[in-house]
Amino acid sequence: MDKATILVVDDTPGNIDILVGILSNDYKIKVAIDGPKALALAQKNAPDLILLDVMMPGMNGYEVCERLKTDPLTCHIPVIFVTALAETADETQGFALGAVDYITKPVSAPVVQARVKTHLALYDQKRLLEQEVKARTKELEETRFEIIRRLGRAAEYKDNETGLHVIRMSHYARLLAIQSGLPDKYCELIYNAAPMHDIGKIGTPDSILKKPEKLDEREWKEMQCHAEIGAEIIGEHKDPLLKMAKRIALSHHEKWDGSGYPNGIAGTDIPIEGRIVAIADVFDALTSIRPYKKAWTVADTMALIESESGKHFDPELVEHFKQILAEVTQIRDEHHET
Repeated sequence: MDKATILVVDDTPGNIDILVGILSNDYKIKVAIDGPKALALAQKNAPDLILLDVMMPGMNGYEVCERLKTDPLTCHIPVIFVTALAETADETQGFALGAVDYITKPVSAPVVQARVKTHLALYDQKRLLEQEVKARTKELEETRFEIIRRLGRAAEYKDNETGLHVIRMSHYARLLAIQSGLPDKYCELIYNAAPMHDIGKIGTPDSILKKPEKLDEREWKEMQCHAEIGAEIIGEHKDPLLKMAKRIALSHHEKWDGSGYPNGIAGTDIPIEGRIVAIADVFDALTSIRPYKKAWTVADTMALIESESGKHFDPELVEHFKQILAEVTQIRDEHHET
C-alpha cells in the first residue's frame, strides 16, 4: 500500500527537520518554506494532509489555510496548524478557517504521530464514504434515466412498433447539442430528457395515432394536444432533468416562424432544447418506416430539413445538423428497425 503524503510548511528549516524526523519513516514528506510555495505544491499534486506553521513572513498560515479551503482543488485536504501560538483565540481562528487540529510548539513526537495518524484515518473514511455516495448516486441516476427512457418508449409503442425512435432521436439531440457548443452537462441532460418528448401520446386515441389516412381538422386538433398533455404528465419539479423534459414536451412542435403548436411561439423564444429535438425528431420520423409511409432516404430528408430552415427549424441548428450527418447516419444504422 502506498504511503500517505504529508506536506510540511514552515519558514524555519530546524522546525521542518524536526517534523520530517518524526514522520519520514511512515509517510512521504514534501516541504515548503513559505505560503505561495505550499499553495503551488498542493495544487499541483494534492497531499493527504498538511502540517502548517502560522507565523511566516509574507503570507501567514491563516491566509494559506483560507486560500486552501476556498480552492476546489485543495479544499478537501486536512490542515493541522503547528505553531507556538497557544492562546484560545488563536486556536479558535484556526478552526474557523477549516483546520482539523492544532498542535503547539515545541512539538511532542508521540502527539504529532498520533494526531497525524488519526486525521489521516478520518480522511480515508471520509473519502471512502464519498466514493460510496457517488457510486450510489450514479446508480440512482442511471435508474432514473432508464425509467425515463422506458416511459418515452411506452408512448412510442402506440405508433411505433419497436420504440427505437426515442433511442435514436435522443442520440441525435445530444450530438446536435454538442455540435452547437453547449456545455457537457447540458448535452447529457438533453440526451436523457429527449425520450420524454412525446409522452403525451399516451393520452391520444389509437384511432388517431394509427390512422393511415390524413387526419381531419378535429383529429388534428386532438393530436396537437399531446404536447400539453405531455407537459402535464411530467408536471412541475425542481429536478433539472424533469424541467427540461417538460420544456421539450411542450415546445418540440413549435416552429421557427411561429406557425407551430401549441403556443405559436417563434425564434429564440422557443427553448433551445425544443428547437434541437424538433430537428432530431423530424429526421428520425422521416427516415423511419411508419404504418402510413415508407422510410425516406437520408438525402430526401435532409433536402426537406434544409428547405424548412428559417421556417420550421432554427437555421443555425440546421447548419450544425448537416455537420454531424455522418455520425447521425451511423447511429441510425446501429439502431435500425428490424
